Amino acid sequence: MSRAPFPPFAEDSARHKVRLAEDGWNSRDPASVALAYTPDSRWRNHVEFPKGRAEIEAFLNRKWAGELECRLIKELWAFAGNRIAVRYAYEYCDDSGQWFRAYGNENWEFADDGLMAARHASINEHPIRETDRKFHWPLGRRPDDHPGLSELGL
Repeated sequence: MSRAPFPPFAEDSARHKVRLAEDGWNSRDPASVALAYTPDSRWRNHVEFPKGRAEIEAFLNRKWAGELECRLIKELWAFAGNRIAVRYAYEYCDDSGQWFRAYGNENWEFADDGLMAARHASINEHPIRETDRKFHWPLGRRPDDHPGLSELGL
């Protein structure tokens, strides 16, 4: 199995890889998202450190069970060789109806086959009012004409 685009990344291929990752996460399909990672991929996400696709899929199932109406935007920050750095923000509500916005940075390392071998995430979040939401597209892929993080001032 492989996932284009492949390293080493140029700006266009790095941007494309970031959009593919955003689209995958916005699908909220843990089994499909886990396939973008190497079988032995290593993560750091808050205080969890999943290793391998099975743990990644289980992590995503738990995460998305509690993050309702979640919408995410990722933006390329930097790239070199087989590594990409992104910044991102996502909005979600919990089962009580409280909305949150989370901001973060991720450092990604890819294997030659284009699968992600390592993901190091740094994330913080805070409650927001529903009226302060900025991500309003229907659940699923962000429309191409929806503003990105920079255009939204995030």
